[in-house]
Amino acid sequence: MPDQPIQDPNANPNLIQVDESSASTVYANFCRVNMTPEEIVMSFGLNTQVQITEPIKTTHRLVMNFYTAKRLFNLLGQVIANHEAAFGPLELDAQRRVRVVARPSAPPATLKPGPA
Repeated sequence: MPDQPIQDPNANPNLIQVDESSASTVYANFCRVNMTPEEIVMSFGLNTQVQITEPIKTTHRLVMNFYTAKRLFNLLGQVIANHEAAFGPLELDAQRRVRVVARPSAPPATLKPGPA
């Protein structure tokens, strides 16, 4: 167990303690959102296709109420604003993100006469 300072929960009443010891980590580059009058359902998956010709398999689903969704929306907005302030704007249009990088041209090879 790593050495971590023990914090008194009474020292900061707004501090929420979280146990992430059994959390799993996944990567997703696809999300589909559906909703009911009470909840938002987000399905996540990994799209490996350049041209989408087959269904994208979702691997995880997150269901939350609209209050939690709004808090998540606000939090993600703050995190993205901080990221863009540090690293520049995130361009969502993939065509505008693609930049052609010119390769440095090598000087033409010259043949030097070798020993005969």
